[in-house]
Amino acid sequence: MSVLDGVTGPADVRGLPATVLPTLAAEVRELLIDSVPRTSGHLGPNLGVVELTIGLHRVFDSPTDAIIWDTGHQAYVHKLLTGRRDGFARLRSAGGLSGYPSRAESEHDLVENSHASTALSYADGLARAFALRGQLDRAVVAVVGDGALTGGMCWEALNNIGGSPQRPVIVVLNDNGRSYSPTVGSLPGHLGALRRRDLSRSVFDELGLTYLGPVDGHDIAAVEAALHRARAVGRAVLVHCVTVKGKGHPPAENDAVDCMHSVSPPSASLGPSWTGVMADELLAIARERPEVVALTAAMLHPTGLQRFAAQFPDRVFDVGIAEQHAVTAAAGLAMGGLHPVVCVYATFLNRAFDQVLMDVALHQLPVTFVLDRAGVTGNDGPSHNGMWDLSLLGVVPGMRVAAPRDALRLCALLREAIAHPGPTAVRFPKGAVGGELPAIGRIGGTDVLARNGCGGVLVVAAGACAQAAVAAAAELAASGENVTVVDPRWLLPVDPALVRAAGGYQLVLSVEENASAGGFGDAVARAVHVSGSRVPVRALSLGQEFLPHAARTVLLHDRDLDVAGIVRAARSSQHVAFWGQIAVAAPGITAICSQNAGG
Repeated sequence: MSVLDGVTGPADVRGLPATVLPTLAAEVRELLIDSVPRTSGHLGPNLGVVELTIGLHRVFDSPTDAIIWDTGHQAYVHKLLTGRRDGFARLRSAGGLSGYPSRAESEHDLVENSHASTALSYADGLARAFALRGQLDRAVVAVVGDGALTGGMCWEALNNIGGSPQRPVIVVLNDNGRSYSPTVGSLPGHLGALRRRDLSRSVFDELGLTYLGPVDGHDIAAVEAALHRARAVGRAVLVHCVTVKGKGHPPAENDAVDCMHSVSPPSASLGPSWTGVMADELLAIARERPEVVALTAAMLHPTGLQRFAAQFPDRVFDVGIAEQHAVTAAAGLAMGGLHPVVCVYATFLNRAFDQVLMDVALHQLPVTFVLDRAGVTGNDGPSHNGMWDLSLLGVVPGMRVAAPRDALRLCALLREAIAHPGPTAVRFPKGAVGGELPAIGRIGGTDVLARNGCGGVLVVAAGACAQAAVAAAAELAASGENVTVVDPRWLLPVDPALVRAAGGYQLVLSVEENASAGGFGDAVARAVHVSGSRVPVRALSLGQEFLPHAARTVLLHDRDLDVAGIVRAARSSQHVAFWGQIAVAAPGITAICSQNAGG
């Protein structure tokens, strides 16, 4: 039996003799290298924290002692050491282990949110709670990557933690010089000086924390000794651990882009990705328009900006994991006469909503937001699904939001967005772009994609949902049912010509990859109601819940956002929609019936 086979929880790790710990580390690393590429997941970050995690569980007694991971994608070793090896083969699959800490999985997981730079705030709050409840023997440990320290929340939390040094929060800084890519800003230089021991005091000392380190994060004995010392100090401490992302796996260590940050099983190419198409077009626009610049929050390669940065290095700005700063900096760039394009995953726009509203929109500045991975992302789980952006952007005055259905429309809408004198957003999903869907007609600015008869069901498909909607229309038409499919191209504000046309149908069915509350369907229903039309509007969406991790196709099927689901919705909607009522016909479908003032 291997050493890892005998580990069913943290107590087993603490009970092991020190002589077998290198063997345990090697077995964990071997399992990661063998398993993660089969399931998909974050390989490089976890290879870098094997010894560090063993040390943590040797010194602290989880869950009595609270260990918080920032970000959660470096917690795979923690999962293996807390009794979840059996489920590891189904990592990130439906019904299997989450790729991030999960409260539903284990009492050893406290924080599920995989967004970065939050752990120190959680830790500050937990330490305050433990103190108020008299639980002074419970340690609070926050494991923070150096990339996370580029986020403003970390420094807000450090300001409070250092300001109350009597609360013994232990910050473990995993310094591997990277988030996705090399860490940006002035921080790397400071940490480098600490590693070289060129400084007698650190910025953390100045903030009121006791600084310990630097420590070799791959030396278990050294990590243990530093953590024991940190616990004994009895006040706020930062333990500086130096690690290598991808440690022990040469392909990861030598991967210059991101040290095999995230890996997936080999798959057949399905054609160009949405990200790739956008990146090519943005670069073409940048060559034509010197005022166009781009910003990203530590996601240069994931958002496709690397070629833009290579050709125009002075016009691409990676601000670190700092979405709020990125948006307001974009506002400043726009005030200075440029047109900034902020490239960000849709889920991370949530972090900068106030800046979108008050710093960009209030000033009606020409800033374009490129929202990658909008809608269901799947295996990354609830915190990564981009299903809130339409709800948030729908309340922003003057904001225009486009959703392309294919590559041709993505290029066209990106150009239209950048040409607009005010704030705009272009959202598109994860994965490969589907085939071209040509228009067969136009209603105002709305493309007509399919029509069989007239006056039946009007399917208003947002962006990439048009692929399934057109296929569903073909199935409905084959049964002799009247159906029309349109793509509004610009979702917000709702096209007035589309609203006028909707009055000629028996039912309007909107289809979108967004939450139901405040989404595109709500906007369509509201516009139809204000127009005085009595046509019922039903919204087919992702619903109003946090979606579990599963394959994108599985989640879309479960929410009726595939061909079969749209067909069912169109047919059932015609029988259950009544004036002045709200009805639910199937999972994920919210019926919103327009009514005039007289009911």
